[in-house]
Amino acid sequence: MKKDFEVLENESIEECLQRMEKEGYTPIKRSEKPIFKEEKRNGKVEYVPHLRKIVFKGVKTK
Repeated sequence: MKKDFEVLENESIEECLQRMEKEGYTPIKRSEKPIFKEEKRNGKVEYVPHLRKIVFKGVKTK
C-alpha cells in the first residue's frame, strides 16, 4: 500500500520522515515541484519561483 506525504509548511524534511515512520511507512521516492507566483514588471506578467513542494511516496513497512 502506497501513500503520499507532503512536507508541511512549518515542517522540516526530517520531521516529515519521522511522521512517515510513526505511521508505519518507508520512503521510496521523493519529488519536488516549484510553486510560482505572478509578478507584474514593466507592464509584463512574469512567473517567479515562490516555494517548492516536496512530496515523499511511502510504502507500508511490514
